[in-house]
Amino acid sequence: MAPSVLSCDLPPSSLVFCPSSSVAMNRLLHLSETQRAILDTAREFCAAEITPHAAQWDRDAHFEPSLVGKLGALGFLGMMIPEAYDGLGLDTTTYLLALEEISAADASVGVLMSVHNSLPVQLLLKYGSEAQKSEFVGPLARGEVLGAFALSEPDAGSDAASMRAQAVRDGDDWILNGTKAWISAGGHAGVILAMARTDAPDARKGGKGIGAFILTPDLPGFTVGKKENKMGLRASETVQLVFDNMRVPGNRLLGDASKGFTYALASLEHGRMGIAAQGLGIARAAYEHSVAYAREREQFGKPIGEFQAIQFKLADMATRINAARALLHATAAAKDRGESVGEYASMCKLFATETAMWVTTQAIQIYGGYGYTTDYPVERLFRDAKVTEIYEGTSEIQRIVIGRAALKK
Repeated sequence: MAPSVLSCDLPPSSLVFCPSSSVAMNRLLHLSETQRAILDTAREFCAAEITPHAAQWDRDAHFEPSLVGKLGALGFLGMMIPEAYDGLGLDTTTYLLALEEISAADASVGVLMSVHNSLPVQLLLKYGSEAQKSEFVGPLARGEVLGAFALSEPDAGSDAASMRAQAVRDGDDWILNGTKAWISAGGHAGVILAMARTDAPDARKGGKGIGAFILTPDLPGFTVGKKENKMGLRASETVQLVFDNMRVPGNRLLGDASKGFTYALASLEHGRMGIAAQGLGIARAAYEHSVAYAREREQFGKPIGEFQAIQFKLADMATRINAARALLHATAAAKDRGESVGEYASMCKLFATETAMWVTTQAIQIYGGYGYTTDYPVERLFRDAKVTEIYEGTSEIQRIVIGRAALKK
């Protein structure tokens, strides 16, 4: 049965003016009743289940598995999944609004939600057979299992097409060998979309000859390897996955055995927009903390917010955040209209994540010495922001995508 808390049993969507105390819902946004209900639910969930624990989870590098079922029960793990598969069947913009809200509370939870909704789910929906969708998409939507995506390897990061994981036919099955790296929630995921070469080692041609496989941790030969000890997003588990003569049933191959890399690249549009929303959440939280601190902290006999130097920082922070959000929402709307948005998704990720890094840096500066301590949240936000410029395509890769697109026009 589909989650009901965020279901669209509300009055028909009509654009309304939504004044909000949150920068996320600034006065430029006009939200439908459904979107307002979803954001109210997200805020309540964050206040009850995430915000009180985020700092401790970060200190302990603790992944909280109970969040998966709770997010699933609210529909946050199936926002863009059709209702036929127990999802909410919502649009990209609504999903990104909710993701920003979750990420503002804890970016580690945001990345769980982003990866799950964007990569394994979208790959299955777009390229999976009806039997595959029937078996896997419903449990993913309901939060009964968590989804993960395995593309990178220890020696294949930005150059993901140079992967070495190998899949060899054995009757109706496939035998997989190799190691995947930097897998978010890989140790807790129940469904993993993994890429492996299906061509012979002496016939490799870049991204051609790569298959996408639906893996589950019960498969013989599947093990979880090294857990990374990270600077930020510490409450988001990041692991290696090791395939040692892992036997994968033939019906777990997704689509064409030679087009998995093409599928992965197409799905990265969703992933990059999701990371942009995550970056926005981080930046927004840092900005809001900075505004509150500037009102309360006194130096030279008055609140530091009365000094022009601080006001200028806050002005630039707010402007960049709102500009990044406008770009992201325009891109999401274009995607929902069926338009190709590859280069714009890269722009969103590039601008929003660099905004997150810049805003959190300014937040540390506003807090001064206190911002450099773990007593205040801006230190954690600063650490969380950095990786958004790296994963799902570095800022340099995004600039390459955007630059090449410009030259083709």
